[in-house]
Amino acid sequence: MASTIVFTGDSITDAGRRRDRRRHLGTGYVRLVADELEARGDSRAIVNTGISGDRAVDLRARWEQDALAHEPELLSIYVGINDTWRRYDSGSPTSADAFAAIYRSLLDEAQERFAPRFILVEPFVVPVTGEQRHWGADDLDAKRAVVESLAAEYGAAFVPLQSILSDAATQNGGAAAIATDGVHPTPLGNSLIAGAWLTAEAKL
Repeated sequence: MASTIVFTGDSITDAGRRRDRRRHLGTGYVRLVADELEARGDSRAIVNTGISGDRAVDLRARWEQDALAHEPELLSIYVGINDTWRRYDSGSPTSADAFAAIYRSLLDEAQERFAPRFILVEPFVVPVTGEQRHWGADDLDAKRAVVESLAAEYGAAFVPLQSILSDAATQNGGAAAIATDGVHPTPLGNSLIAGAWLTAEAKL
């Protein structure tokens, strides 16, 4: 039986996958990764369970069906931006400590069940509004640090998107070239995310 890669997370992973009748991979970085792996002759099955709007607590609520039930040999987790965004658009913050505790519980449960390899993707924002310029220092930076720290602790591959996408925004005329609203990637943004993911996976 072919091994499986599960991608889970929020809208950046979802990328319309629930409307995608062909492979249910969406139109974002997951499809780009899957296409590249297929071109390389990689026979692993690809499963995308990302859901738009998800925070860490939402992954926790569906962890069994969205991740563990697939028994992946490689589990890619990309969450965090909505844990920041909800602070500003809904007055519903998630502290860095709470985010870390939930995230750790996901990794621990997966390890206890079947010990997959992990890829942890850093949440990012490339500010396009004045308010977003404060998101990092006021909230997201602490969550980014959590993801990087957990990757080191669990021997996971870490995908450092903030630096990659910030640099790309500078080189391509501004943040809107990477993510039109500062968060959701453009085709260029998705291509950069896919490339960074593949680079990280090659190091596992």
